[in-house]
Amino acid sequence: MFAGRASAAGAAVGPSPAVTGGKGGKFSVEELYGFNKKPKVNRGNSGKPDKSDAKKETKEKEESVLASQILEAARRLMERRRLEIYLKECDVTMEQSLMPYRNLGKSGLRISCLGLGTWVTFGSQITDEMAERLLTVAYDSGVNLFDTAEVYASGRAETTLGNILKKKGWRRSSYVVTTKIYWGGQAETERGLSRKHIIEGLRGSLSRLQLDYVDIVFANRSDINSPMEGENTGHSVRLVRFIPALTVFCSSEVVRAMTFVIDQGLAMYWGTSRWNAVEIMEAYSIARQFNLVPPVCEQAEYHYFQRDKVELHLPELYHKIGVGAMTWSPLACGLLTGKYNEGVPERSRAAMKGYSWLKERLCSEEGKKQLSKIKDLHLLADRMNCTLAQLAIAWCLRSEGVSSVLLGVSNTDQLLENLGSLRVLTQLTPPLVAEMDTLLGNKPRNPKKVVRS
Repeated sequence: MFAGRASAAGAAVGPSPAVTGGKGGKFSVEELYGFNKKPKVNRGNSGKPDKSDAKKETKEKEESVLASQILEAARRLMERRRLEIYLKECDVTMEQSLMPYRNLGKSGLRISCLGLGTWVTFGSQITDEMAERLLTVAYDSGVNLFDTAEVYASGRAETTLGNILKKKGWRRSSYVVTTKIYWGGQAETERGLSRKHIIEGLRGSLSRLQLDYVDIVFANRSDINSPMEGENTGHSVRLVRFIPALTVFCSSEVVRAMTFVIDQGLAMYWGTSRWNAVEIMEAYSIARQFNLVPPVCEQAEYHYFQRDKVELHLPELYHKIGVGAMTWSPLACGLLTGKYNEGVPERSRAAMKGYSWLKERLCSEEGKKQLSKIKDLHLLADRMNCTLAQLAIAWCLRSEGVSSVLLGVSNTDQLLENLGSLRVLTQLTPPLVAEMDTLLGNKPRNPKKVVRS
């Protein structure tokens, strides 16, 4: 699981981080390795540096660089040991917890079935130091997918992610970065999916990420202002027969712009986010008709209480045109962790500025019914010896056509807990899934198929 990625951690040799001493009975990493004090500089009586100071300063700089490298290795080693301890408590060995990889739809791109998202957290809710720790633990655990967007924290999420990736110096070919384009600024031309904004927005993202290219660029929602092409070609009629819809918003301008950025080497693939099945199929039809690049993936919200799209429509798209699903919000903004069962905690997402909609949702009649079902699921999770969060994430992973589930975490404890969902996935037998469906009472039903004579 960690072979080839934790080599720097393996180089750090020293006493266990749990050795007693220091504040609270434990040494900090700095105290443990003796770097908690600044080196002294000898100066002459006049206060001016001695002649030997230049050599001393050079030596001190070298020692400082070495100290930083050892500290970084020590931190990675400590995170690794924490993961080992956690997995041991779950009766999972390092070999058993290998990260599964799946193809992104029917493309050849292999991505980890769990990805790390940056929505809300990077550049906003958490410090850059915590963001670096999360990225390091995720990468060392086999996660190779990092998702962001131009709108997250007004671009700061991309900046934070880019700074960390540059600092880490991981091989660019060893991880996948995705970003989303739609809301880029206040000006009218800095929003939407015009050719201008797709190209300029992506270049802006690449500048903040400090990358030459992203692996996947997503059109973040459909743009109702984009002009329609193929409206009179009969595509719309065929699409309505495929999946009923009133309006098709997809534009050939989007498909052409996405093809351009791929041809220019600014992205490897493109996908959609929060598009409906008809819009995705229209994009595919336009790409086929004009020899352009079709989308390979749809980013969709998916959890216990948001099921229809991922379980009914996207599997059909996967089988017909190879579009995979990358899902987000597996815990429904924390609702499925059980932390809202007794109210809204002070530091929870529902208590944050701009998330009053989540608080209102929790207090609604539907929200109360959902919280009641979560309490029942808690009993099931206890029976399986896992947490509610692990059960919810594993449940998302078991769905057909889901290539990866994006995690949103604010500390390493949450990340380690969520990674433990891989163990739970193997326990989700058909009878158990059927039991969960009965408990939830909202399993989507396929419409009756027309029997041909």
